[in-house]
Amino acid sequence: MLVKRPEMPEQRPEERIHNFNEVALGYTEEQAVIEANRCLQCKKPQCIKGCPVGIDIPAFIKNIAERDFEASASELKRTNTLPAICGRVCPQETQCEIECTLGKKGEPIAIGRLERFAADYELEKGVQIPEIPASTRYHVAVVGSGPASLTVAADLARIGHSVTILEALHEAGGVLIYGIPEFRLPKEIVRSEVDFIKKLGVEIRLNFVVGKLRSVDELLTEYDAVFLGSGAGLPSFLGIEGENLNGVYSANEFLTRVNLMKAYRFPDYDTPIKKGKRVVVVGAGNVAMDAARCALRLGAENVTIVYRRGEDEMTARIEEIQHAKDEGIHFKLLTNPTIIHGDENNWVKSVECIKMRLGEPDESGRARPEPISGTEHEIPADVAVIAIGTTPNPLIPSTTKDLQTSKRNIIPTDAECRTSKEGVFAGGDVVTGSATVISAMGAGKIAARAIDQYLRRLR
Repeated sequence: MLVKRPEMPEQRPEERIHNFNEVALGYTEEQAVIEANRCLQCKKPQCIKGCPVGIDIPAFIKNIAERDFEASASELKRTNTLPAICGRVCPQETQCEIECTLGKKGEPIAIGRLERFAADYELEKGVQIPEIPASTRYHVAVVGSGPASLTVAADLARIGHSVTILEALHEAGGVLIYGIPEFRLPKEIVRSEVDFIKKLGVEIRLNFVVGKLRSVDELLTEYDAVFLGSGAGLPSFLGIEGENLNGVYSANEFLTRVNLMKAYRFPDYDTPIKKGKRVVVVGAGNVAMDAARCALRLGAENVTIVYRRGEDEMTARIEEIQHAKDEGIHFKLLTNPTIIHGDENNWVKSVECIKMRLGEPDESGRARPEPISGTEHEIPADVAVIAIGTTPNPLIPSTTKDLQTSKRNIIPTDAECRTSKEGVFAGGDVVTGSATVISAMGAGKIAARAIDQYLRRLR
């Protein structure tokens, strides 16, 4: 039994910093088979418990070990609508892989890499569309087209319900299409997964802003149920002097311009972006890593991540942090911005910071950062990207009657994704705040079951 998994082939750092092509290149057939044969095929597999969408992990891996790649992909699609996406961006190391029995003696099975392999194999050979049952004649509106919404839509369509996705932007995919860079999640992969959902019979209406074109109350006069999966697209800021200067972006805007609107190909695509030579990114989650690595690919000579806590407290995946380091991005930890300085034309000139120390735990359980007097210093910059989180947009709650919300526009639900409003369900980041793709999908599966039960009671 091999203790270590095969290494994933990657673009070399000195090459990839000059392009937006995918960094991780995926397993070959031989590598996938070797890795699949490491699986112990436990009688009581703990890995399934760590999967929010309940994939039968030993089953799909066993098919790979036996070189039945089509069967492996079919097994994945039975419970996971977006396996090619999940295989790339889900934090398996803290979910299914952390539960792997093999991990007690060596490296756990590379579940995510094998999931990607099987899904990519199916995409290359041609996706099989399952038989759809006769229509139930019920019609559900799904607001947003991110991972929670795509999951709800697919699961309801497979039951026979009619589903219409209402997407505010000009392309479907939500955060998958506007928030995650091409080098981590190619847009063609997202489009392929969305196309699969269309082939299940789901209608997607683009440029449809719920709360403007139609309120949720109006949708309820046209549809039998509504699912809110509108995400958390409202950026948070530091609240410091200088955040209104030219050259300051929220990570949300920065990544949307780069990913969805292809600003890196201006003027071929007419959305410009400031391509700074010295870029400061504030934050230490996956979004901060994405923004920093995009800035590097846009031509920045120096990119610095500033974070008020230490490396142990960083919330980004270890893999993403290592990729950023390999690419030459600088990390200034235990450092907090206090002022963004501008030049005579109101463009960013520098970011003033102060050194921090970690004190007693705060309400989140993490050590509270405290400033160290007399350690103020400036970091030269001409672009600053603020990547400290997002919250749901208030548009839908503010235009919907009798829909309860908690602080920061979060829509609370019960365990079945039901909101306070009859016939309205919600899931994903609009309920939890910014979280993972797979947790949003898990909520989508729960919501689909609850919506189906709700619709059947209407008979």
